[in-house]
Amino acid sequence: MSAAAIRSVVIVGGGTAGWMTGAALARLVRAGVQVTLVESEAIGTVGVGEATIPPIRTFNAMLGIDENHFLAHTQGSMKLGIEFVDWNASGHRYLHPFGDYGFDIEGVKFHQVWQRLHAAGNAAPLDDYSLCAVAARANRYAAPANDPSSPLSRLVQAYHFDASLYARYLRGYAEARGVVRREGKITEVSLRGADGFVEAVMLEDGSRLEGELFIDCSGFRGLLIEEALHTGYEEWTHWLPCDRALAVPTANAGPLTPYTRCTARAAGWQWRIPLQHRMGNGYVYSSAHVSDDEAAATLLANLEGAPLADPRPLRFTTGRRKQAWNRNVIAIGLSGGFLEPLESTSIHLIQAGISRLLALFPDRGWGDAERDSYNDFTRTQYEQVRDFVILHYKANGRDEPLWRQVREMDVPDSLARRIDLFRNRGRVFRREDELFAETSWIAVMLGQGITPQGWDPLADALDAGQLAAMLERIRSTFRRAAEGMPDHAAYLARHCSARGPQ
Repeated sequence: MSAAAIRSVVIVGGGTAGWMTGAALARLVRAGVQVTLVESEAIGTVGVGEATIPPIRTFNAMLGIDENHFLAHTQGSMKLGIEFVDWNASGHRYLHPFGDYGFDIEGVKFHQVWQRLHAAGNAAPLDDYSLCAVAARANRYAAPANDPSSPLSRLVQAYHFDASLYARYLRGYAEARGVVRREGKITEVSLRGADGFVEAVMLEDGSRLEGELFIDCSGFRGLLIEEALHTGYEEWTHWLPCDRALAVPTANAGPLTPYTRCTARAAGWQWRIPLQHRMGNGYVYSSAHVSDDEAAATLLANLEGAPLADPRPLRFTTGRRKQAWNRNVIAIGLSGGFLEPLESTSIHLIQAGISRLLALFPDRGWGDAERDSYNDFTRTQYEQVRDFVILHYKANGRDEPLWRQVREMDVPDSLARRIDLFRNRGRVFRREDELFAETSWIAVMLGQGITPQGWDPLADALDAGQLAAMLERIRSTFRRAAEGMPDHAAYLARHCSARGPQ
């Protein structure tokens, strides 16, 4: 270890953010770094982030975690996409699937070819050309294949799991690799007089915990990044006015679907997340458009199974910390910002923060380059996710006050350009480092009723008859592949049942 290397890291807060960070930084212990996580059993965690997106597989693979073992220990299920209900109009639903639609043809994007044929009445709905969508609608799942010639290679999965169990699972992983957990409430934060860096936190029992690098995973409070360093917060409530949520678990009822469901309500939207042992439910809403009591009544009236607890209230302000890395503190998770979980990005933003930390890990020289790069990447990703979430609100077809307000609002220029580009000829341009793939933008744009006025002229250079035959082969191949998969619940029972040996 070099003389300038950081020798001690303190993670403030547990939960999903804290223990994901602890598990990822456990490798530093082998390099002689002391990694300590301090949390209090008396302080609860938000713990409602139960749905994920496909990059979570990369994080687990980095840790060497076996998929079936992890799912069995977290009551997990598979996720092939998100179903949106009643966003465009009452009774309308669409799926945002993972994976790709079809295959590009002679350099022409598949959805452009589909647009041409569909306009002429010669193509099925776009979902028929996505294996994830076809399997999700049939409540079926099979493990993806590594062989690119197999239709199952087109299957891309994420997970639903119990966030508190995932944190417990990662705690065991981290502690087994040398991360030290300290129990206790933090009562004071000590700053160095010379530069205002955090030098220690004091616990309720009077002990002092010193460190060189501090990771703030203390949730909305932002104990270090905000209360101690006064970093500041950039609000986005003028674009995303929902500011409260109610969460309630229920008994499972109906089929165990391999997708999340988001249903629009009068003053927000309701989530439905199927786990092996229960269903996760919640209502994200705007307190300016509905009272807490009315929101609770709406949620409870629209549950499929019997409630297992009283609805748990949450309050939040959508936005991000002005700096995710300030002095020697890095905010990860809710301490760094919040975007409502409409597209299941909460856990991914934790993962992305950890990945950037590993890539830009500082030394005691505290150079500006690493900090500035970290903050730039973090800001850009939060804004990209923000735009994608705003799209769902802007392009809605409902008639309640909240929905009229967000449909008529001005949106960020970055999103306005995307909408205009897609509305013209169905084009989607994205940076290579963006989180959401082309399929995601296409699914939500079309699902929310943004219909392109035309298509790429290159699609007209292809023979229509050959294209129609090709699309039918893709459609029938995916249909047969889905029909050959086991039922989702049967797959879980066979491969990763939480009721099996632990």
